[in-house]
Amino acid sequence: MSVLLLALVAGAVIGLALGALGGGGSVLAVPALIYLLDFTPAAATTASLVIVTATSATALYSHATSGNVRWKTGVLFAAAGILPAITAATLAARLPEAVLTAAFAATAALAALAMLRTPAADQEPRPPRPARAAGAGAGLGTVTGFFGVGGGFLAVPALVSVLGLRIRAAVGTSLLVITVNSLAALAARAGSSTPLDWAIIAPFTGAAILGAWDGKRLATKISGPTLQRAFAVVLLAVAALMLTDALI
Repeated sequence: MSVLLLALVAGAVIGLALGALGGGGSVLAVPALIYLLDFTPAAATTASLVIVTATSATALYSHATSGNVRWKTGVLFAAAGILPAITAATLAARLPEAVLTAAFAATAALAALAMLRTPAADQEPRPPRPARAAGAGAGLGTVTGFFGVGGGFLAVPALVSVLGLRIRAAVGTSLLVITVNSLAALAARAGSSTPLDWAIIAPFTGAAILGAWDGKRLATKISGPTLQRAFAVVLLAVAALMLTDALI
């Protein structure tokens, strides 16, 4: 399979995940760029931020037009996590990579289990409270900074279980959080000397954007409980793969 075709297929899958589930893009993009497209880890991380920023912003617009974004909650969530993310990233640099990978896997598994236990919210949601949103956002920022990921796959469970959003509102709002976090991380890397292969990144990003539109349409056709269970299964799969990698 050609490199261009691999980039298109991987981009479409990642866009579908972001559009339908509101997360998982950064988790899928980095290994796809490294193992399928031969990027270095440093280049893959930066390229992933470009791809996820563009794709999540596109998916955010789509969800916003459908009324699935809780702007006040999302802004508080994203803003509250910036300083904790920076602090956690500094601490994480002192720990062994295997320890971080195993801890990440455990966190993802716990988030998935919480989603499986949480009623899939066709129930009336609780009104968003600024203090709860800020506290949850700070916690998510800490996890994001500690593990170096976009955090959308953790934002959705937090928005559902902590703030009581319905699953579709949580998906849309998580895209706001992902967009803000990815832009901030990308700005921090603006002066990096890491070379980027735009001949791969551009089609990858284009396919991801198209996939995000399809993912949003898919989300409207699947019931809340089914979407929530699907998201939990994705999290458990990611956790199992990362734990295996940490132990081998």
